[in-house]
Amino acid sequence: MPNETLPLPLPPSLWVATARPAPATPPLDGSRHADVVIVGAGFSGLAAALHLAESGASVVVLDAGEPGWGASGRNGGQVIAGLKWDPDELVAMFGIEAGEHLVRVAGAAPDAVFDLVERHGIDCEARRCGWIQPTFAEADNALAARRVEQWQRRGAPVSLLDREAACRLVGSPIYRGGWIDRRAGSLQPLSYARGLARAAQGAGALVCANSRVVGLAHDRGRWKVRTAHGAAVSADNVLLATNGYSDGLWPRLRQSVIAANSFQVATERLPDALRRTVLPGGQVASDTRKLLLYYRADHDGRLIMGGRGPFREPTGPADYRHLESVIGLVFPQLKGTRCEFHWSGRVALTRDHLPHVHRPAPGLTLFLGYNGRGVAMATMLGTMVAANLAAPDGHPLPLAVTGIRPIPLHSLHRIYATAILQMYRLSDHLAVR
Repeated sequence: MPNETLPLPLPPSLWVATARPAPATPPLDGSRHADVVIVGAGFSGLAAALHLAESGASVVVLDAGEPGWGASGRNGGQVIAGLKWDPDELVAMFGIEAGEHLVRVAGAAPDAVFDLVERHGIDCEARRCGWIQPTFAEADNALAARRVEQWQRRGAPVSLLDREAACRLVGSPIYRGGWIDRRAGSLQPLSYARGLARAAQGAGALVCANSRVVGLAHDRGRWKVRTAHGAAVSADNVLLATNGYSDGLWPRLRQSVIAANSFQVATERLPDALRRTVLPGGQVASDTRKLLLYYRADHDGRLIMGGRGPFREPTGPADYRHLESVIGLVFPQLKGTRCEFHWSGRVALTRDHLPHVHRPAPGLTLFLGYNGRGVAMATMLGTMVAANLAAPDGHPLPLAVTGIRPIPLHSLHRIYATAILQMYRLSDHLAVR
């Protein structure tokens, strides 16, 4: 077992190699008092810290690594509106008032990201060129049409794409159609996390890296948060924002999500002529496969391809071969292109495909479960949880606070999740036969 008091280095990735410098975030020292302690320096925890500090609260953020160490610094950097459920489905699930509120919040989540980037001058290569969901099979065109109709009815800037338009915008001959959402965009996720940390510090928050929290206790109306190296913070409120890297700090929380590995590769820099044939308009994309592929180009002209991989941690380049090979299938013009970077990160999947907010004790709020939409939704939910904590009557949460419900047979999730992945792979194969 690793020594919990040693620094936790960032695993190698494209984002680590190209990110803006990190702010100084030394470990917590001694004992401190604060209004709020936030455990987890990812998008959600840092967005919450920024809002609370700007509201005048004293805030301490603690993370086992540095800001962006977890999924926030390892994802694909796609800033996408919405949730896994379509708008009408959310209204059917929660009723007109609550459902439409959630739809508005999820639809505006990219605004939360790009507004913070602009307001705080965060240098993270942010671009708002849109997101394309190309259809993998003819049957998926009805799905695309339904999504476009539902979002257009609510005033969103979305459009249906026929086969010719989808193939032209993506730069691939394999798709059958699709749709485009112009609310979306991209950024360098680790630079964004570091920018949020710097902005939170500028507002007065204390952000502490290499400060793994190992103890959380409530005593005489206050929380005591203890780190592995013996430092501690006493606070009125605690926000736990550890998402796919949740451990046993709070009972049963880790068992309420599946921490699935998402794998990514990035090619070497493409020659200009070749780069102009792949997503030439700068959009990001993720397709309609059951085992979806998501991809984009970075600021320097590399193609980034992401998708599912083994549930275990990768052990070497062989674990990424499936993504390397799929690049040439989606983009025949890139067949044989060398991949320069390989990395992975944990995505927190919930049983109902929705984010969860829990308040299992007075002054303690847990929130997690972005199901692959974490850049935008984690930023939005972190900000809203913070606003609700500061002024609950004026800032209702977009989701009801629920009890922590462990996923049945969670200890066997690798077995049944692997079986589901194999079933999805077969379904994708049959869909195009």
